[in-house]
Amino acid sequence: MRLLHTSDWHLGRSFHRVGLLDAQAAFLDHLVATVHAHDVDAVLVAGDVYDRAVPPLPAVELFDTALHRLAEAGVPTVMISGNHDSARRLGVGAGLIERAGIHLRTDPDGIGTPVVLSDAHGEVALYGLPYLEPALVRERLGAEKAGHEAVLTAAMDRVRTDLAGRPAGTRSVVLAHAFVAGGAPSDSERDITVGGVAAVPTGIFDGVDYVALGHLHGSQVLTPRVRYSGSPLAYSFSEAGHRKTMWLIDLGEDGSITGDVRLDCPVPRPLARVRGRLDDLLADPALAPHEQSWVEATLTDPVRPAEPMARLTARFPHTLNLVFDPERTGDDPGASYAQRLRDRSDQQIAEDFVAHVRGGAALDGDERAVLHGAFDDVRVDTAEREVSR
Repeated sequence: MRLLHTSDWHLGRSFHRVGLLDAQAAFLDHLVATVHAHDVDAVLVAGDVYDRAVPPLPAVELFDTALHRLAEAGVPTVMISGNHDSARRLGVGAGLIERAGIHLRTDPDGIGTPVVLSDAHGEVALYGLPYLEPALVRERLGAEKAGHEAVLTAAMDRVRTDLAGRPAGTRSVVLAHAFVAGGAPSDSERDITVGGVAAVPTGIFDGVDYVALGHLHGSQVLTPRVRYSGSPLAYSFSEAGHRKTMWLIDLGEDGSITGDVRLDCPVPRPLARVRGRLDDLLADPALAPHEQSWVEATLTDPVRPAEPMARLTARFPHTLNLVFDPERTGDDPGASYAQRLRDRSDQQIAEDFVAHVRGGAALDGDERAVLHGAFDDVRVDTAEREVSR
């Protein structure tokens, strides 16, 4: 069975004020063309279909068009909701849509009920695990703890229980939206940390023939059977080095991966990160290939130059982001606030602030736990409000 694995469409998202709806439409054209060109048997969409819980109308219309085209292609499609999606909104009409071969899996109660497809070698059970916010689904799943590892373990227990009751030789595929250990994140993914822990071990998915992951935006192979497709478009300059692709996976008669191909997605405009003094950036012939790229420029001039954006756009007309990082030592009191906070988590920043206002006394373990809880409460409250909208 040939599977096309994609995720993280983020329909409705922009890139540094540049609308991406046309680029997203071009990707969906490419997706449908790929389905036909490669004789795909099933399309897997591993979450974050939309960029936010209440997407703009043009994004909804684009999604609606995509559903119609996939249904007309006659190829089953399995989709799950991600942490950016409103599961309830995405799942509206799922029962009716399923009749057209589009299987939306947004309800945790349906985790143990797969979409069952068949080929010449028998049945393939496809299980959809939507994004599982631990505080909201722990009791429903009977998880022992309120963390990502606990709720995903409980979800996979339901999958294995159902699979054990199916005919011998039934192959299995799981779609999940999670941060799995070993994956490399980028700047454009929303933080899903719970209690200071975001990642779950790959061993949670043991016993499944293929795991189609979503959430991280870079295409990655954690094990031959556990992979991220990554997002089809770049959504931050941290993804400048990404190759945006989909996975074309051939699942063999015995559940082995008999073929895997990365299929490139259309690139609306390449990304480039350039760094140096302004005059050097404007004169360096080696930067000529980036003149039509979306550019993030980091200026290292000791003194901020006059009209830097206007001068940069004269050579790089698609400059979207300007960063100042003067050539100073790391302990220079003139270092920017952004420099001092670079690569520090919200938890670390809060701990530093508390220590500062009380004269340098570091937090003890109990105090750190209180801060963890506060950040978790805010994130869960946001998730609950999005679910109720």
